[in-house]
Amino acid sequence: MASAELRDELNCSICLSLYTDPVSLRCGHNFCRSCIVSVLDAQEAAGGYSCPDCRAEYPERPAPEKNRKLRSIVERFSSTQPDMEETRIFCTYCTKSPVPAVRTCLQCEASFCGKHLSRHSKSPEHTLVDPTVTPEERKCSTHKEVLKYYCPIDAACICVSCWVVEDHKGHDCALLDVAFQKEKAKLENIMEILSSEQEDIEKRVHNLQDHRKDEKMRSTAITKRVHYLFKDLRDQLSVLERKVLCEISRQENQVLLPISNLIQELEKERYELAIKIHQAEELCKVHDPLTFLTELNRSDGFSHRTPDVIGEVKDIGTQNLMSVSQVLHQGLARFSDDMFMRIKRQFSVMEKSDILLDVDTAHNNIIISRDLRSASYSATSQNRPDGPKRFKSRQVFSSRSFSSGRHYWEVDVSQAERWLIGVAGQSLERKVVGNESFLGYNDKSWALCANYFFMARHNNTPKQLFSDPQVRVVGIFLDYEAGRLSFIQVCDPIRHLHTFTASFTEPLHLAFYLFPDSCLRIIN
Repeated sequence: MASAELRDELNCSICLSLYTDPVSLRCGHNFCRSCIVSVLDAQEAAGGYSCPDCRAEYPERPAPEKNRKLRSIVERFSSTQPDMEETRIFCTYCTKSPVPAVRTCLQCEASFCGKHLSRHSKSPEHTLVDPTVTPEERKCSTHKEVLKYYCPIDAACICVSCWVVEDHKGHDCALLDVAFQKEKAKLENIMEILSSEQEDIEKRVHNLQDHRKDEKMRSTAITKRVHYLFKDLRDQLSVLERKVLCEISRQENQVLLPISNLIQELEKERYELAIKIHQAEELCKVHDPLTFLTELNRSDGFSHRTPDVIGEVKDIGTQNLMSVSQVLHQGLARFSDDMFMRIKRQFSVMEKSDILLDVDTAHNNIIISRDLRSASYSATSQNRPDGPKRFKSRQVFSSRSFSSGRHYWEVDVSQAERWLIGVAGQSLERKVVGNESFLGYNDKSWALCANYFFMARHNNTPKQLFSDPQVRVVGIFLDYEAGRLSFIQVCDPIRHLHTFTASFTEPLHLAFYLFPDSCLRIIN
């Protein structure tokens, strides 16, 4: 009875058989490795993991851990408790009612229960083994002797005669029990290696499954970003379309009004000409010379010259067509720049140009960080020596300038309630204290400013953008040859702020103006 209860404890709850390569989950329940792997594979398709016994849920696929102690218990139990239900081997001498056999004698070719085994011969010639119905298979087919030895050279179980006088003579053979323990130890080592490899494969599969899940999530995120990107681009194209159509409508009215006036004048001229033609026709009917000449002299004359107004109308139409083309061209150019930056930034392939601040240009109330990327205002002078490059206004230049190519920077403005950033030519006046040297207040600089109002400024001409900018990071894109300088708000999705068009004629620097209690930083 105790043996049956122990066997129940050693049965896997999934396959209801003795544990095979038992493993444990974190909740403490044990299963055959192959059984729990099959269950977890099935649960993966359903999208959740749980213990088959206690239903404990796991947020991720659990990694079964090998239970070596339980495995040893199962092996010991299996070696001492043969499965009677499966073998159905009974005692040869219990004839009244079948009693399970506990041992089989190869010499007698009979099986014994515990009672009859006690009466069996104890002679060494009688070899006892686990119950079997085919004891002849444990005897040598040639000598009909019990197989007691193992030849590792030929990998064969042999009898004494085979070892002494037959083909295995002189081979280093061993008793079956000794060979069994030795080969079993080798097999266990191999199983350890195979189990380790199996665990490694399971980990790799688990990692690949996680990677697949991450890739699916990443793909979903990219799809969502592409959707928003194209929606925003369509919105921009719609705005540009409305702007161009409004311009066409405005110019249509500009052209149609003078055309309508000209039509009225020509209608008046046509009416007057009709009257004169009628008068001339009536006069031509007069046959008396005196009367004809008298009436002809009384008339105002029949000569007439129509003004050339068609050319004027065509000139107006040509000018308006050029104006529409210019609006469309500028709008598409800005749209192209914005689309380029959005795609680059949206998919993290916009390469930032390496750029640092130049301490030799910084005003003495500006602190430059050690990594030369941050500039902050200080009420205390830094007492740097004066030089030809240093600004007398609260400004600082980048150490690197750009005179060709495409370049992109990002500036963190989140630590400044008011800020002024942009690009400026290296010939910008540095020793003048006044607005004419500030960024955007001259023809040598282009800037974006947040100072009570949010605006773009060049050559002291401001353009107000929108009233409440929640801008934390500003992206600056310079296309030198194309003559375009664009500012974007770095967010998700990114937002176009303003684009300047100009003909750049000298190297340009990134430039900051520092208001009190502010800090600006170039993002690496």
